[in-house]
Amino acid sequence: MIARRALALIAALALAACGAETDPRQPEAQSTNARPIAIVIHGGAGALAPGRYTPEEEAAHILALEEARDAGYAVLDAGGSSIDAVIAAIMRLEDDPKFNAGKGAVFTSEGTNELDASIMDGATRNAGAVAGVKRVKNPILLARAVMDKSVHVMMAREGAETFAEEQGLELVDPQYFYTERRWESLQRAIERAERGASLPAEFKFGTVGAVALDRDGNLAAGTSTGGMTYKRWGRVGDSPIIGAGTYADNNSCGVSATGWGEYFIRLTIARDICAQVEYGGKTVTDAADDVIFNRLSATEGTGGVIVLGANGEIATPFNTDGMFRAWRKEGAEPYVAIYGE
Repeated sequence: MIARRALALIAALALAACGAETDPRQPEAQSTNARPIAIVIHGGAGALAPGRYTPEEEAAHILALEEARDAGYAVLDAGGSSIDAVIAAIMRLEDDPKFNAGKGAVFTSEGTNELDASIMDGATRNAGAVAGVKRVKNPILLARAVMDKSVHVMMAREGAETFAEEQGLELVDPQYFYTERRWESLQRAIERAERGASLPAEFKFGTVGAVALDRDGNLAAGTSTGGMTYKRWGRVGDSPIIGAGTYADNNSCGVSATGWGEYFIRLTIARDICAQVEYGGKTVTDAADDVIFNRLSATEGTGGVIVLGANGEIATPFNTDGMFRAWRKEGAEPYVAIYGE
């Protein structure tokens, strides 16, 4: 009898020890291991003071941001990867002529559209980037192909387009990227250049990007852009440069940047933020604020970043009048904004 009682006690203790996994009355046991999901996007920073857009234009931009954000979040909510979520959000923005990426990209001094993009996987730190492509409908897809299907990190111009064709990506006639608004902006830039006037800040901005955190705790970040209006000599900005315009590492955070690219390259903005989190022990907010409001602002550099930490913390600092931005995080109200607050 004693032996039986001892065995019963042992069995009861064993069941109690694993009850969180075996007791069907405790479904919350699985949810305690579930990772939060979140996505943050931007549609560029710059001269976005209130009054620049009509109420109708503001509403259209906000709707576009919400749709791109929710497209990425839907991937995460269905159990998809952070990489797939970033791609889904950025493709929406590349296809929307209101933003300077893909269709609606700004023009170079030669009257062409040259597109840059990059993506980085925070779990593996693999990355892919493309620069100066003119026929790839969605440059972010080509950046991913470079990451997944090649031994390289960055490809440029005709070589990148040859690779895109080999990978079966959609190529378009360069006329696809044309919009009247961007063409008129180029004409204004040419007129200013001919009379020796410098270009105002509004000609130097325009990028889209996304950072996502999936249920497995993996971060990813991506950025896509048409660059600067009237850019010359095959200029490449920070967007396709890993560590400057894009960075992701599960040990710290994911970053996508937008702004005056030359300064973001010199200061390795994206990597600096993640390094401060990983090595300095800073919060995402403190690290991002230091880089944008101290380091970047100490130069002539202007712009902003979206940052998503491995713990789900979100930061979106910028030192311009505004930045198109939106985020959605599990358990929180969705957010979208244009101007500074």
